[in-house]
Amino acid sequence: MRAVVYEEYGGPENLTIVNRPDPVPGKGEVTVRVLACGINLSDWENLTGSPLYARLGGLFRPGRPILGSDIVGEIVALGPNIRGWAIGERVWAEVVMRGGGFATQTTLPVKRLARVPVGLDTITAASLPQPGSIALAGTVDVQPDQRVLINGAGGASGPLAIQRAKAAGAHVTAVDHAGKAAFMRDRGADRTIDYRDTDFTDEDVEYDLILDLVGTRPMRRIEPVLAPGGRYRLIGGTMRAMFSALIIGALRGMLSGKRMGIGTAEGDPDTLDRIGICALNGTLTPEIAATLGLEDVPDALAKVGAGQVSGKLVVVPNA
Repeated sequence: MRAVVYEEYGGPENLTIVNRPDPVPGKGEVTVRVLACGINLSDWENLTGSPLYARLGGLFRPGRPILGSDIVGEIVALGPNIRGWAIGERVWAEVVMRGGGFATQTTLPVKRLARVPVGLDTITAASLPQPGSIALAGTVDVQPDQRVLINGAGGASGPLAIQRAKAAGAHVTAVDHAGKAAFMRDRGADRTIDYRDTDFTDEDVEYDLILDLVGTRPMRRIEPVLAPGGRYRLIGGTMRAMFSALIIGALRGMLSGKRMGIGTAEGDPDTLDRIGICALNGTLTPEIAATLGLEDVPDALAKVGAGQVSGKLVVVPNA
């Protein structure tokens, strides 16, 4: 098989394309021919080893040398005693702690597998597992006429969260740089903010929900712009922001009645089934920025890390 690998944390210059033996599935695994794999910001974080939580798989060196966690594949081999799955089935999985998608083949644990719904094309499916999970979890309790702010709304997860919040009847403010403003409005945002010119925490506006995909602010800045009973959910950001949300947010929340903390988005098979239904009925419609080959992965990751991509990049390893 061919794969994009890295042996040290750092930039895209650490990525190389190599040939390796085809993977053999172990107990509880299948081998898939990778049909497509979406690129996420988490891939950039795992490449650079920053923030520190990106090093959970290996503090000083990457524990798994192949990135790519939103995988759509065709089963080509079954591990020992696998039941309920067949060679040739088209499956998808979100395996952010495992990776392996930037390769022509990889192994996947069956406990993470779901079948790709009939009628959902492979490229669209590969763009959805992690961003769709974040959008569903992040907007689960949104009510009509609530004010929702999505920080970092111009990437892959943000546009899906905009769609979900608008479908619930909310007024949505989307924050990113000005170059993505038209894109975010096209996805349904009522208002856009260029973070380079305006800090939303400096405005005299309160929000019922703040979904923060690229958190950098301490909770002392966030709490005043949450409406009474409002919610703040941090999905990604700096370690300092994570600590502030986890510890300071909980303390401030107890005093203010506002709920502040770290959000979770589990891309398990049940969630993938829900995402598939939403994709087929049009309530989760990803924006595909481009499809790429393995040789394009280093440059693509650099652009994702720099926040230069509106929508989703999808790698097609066997093209």
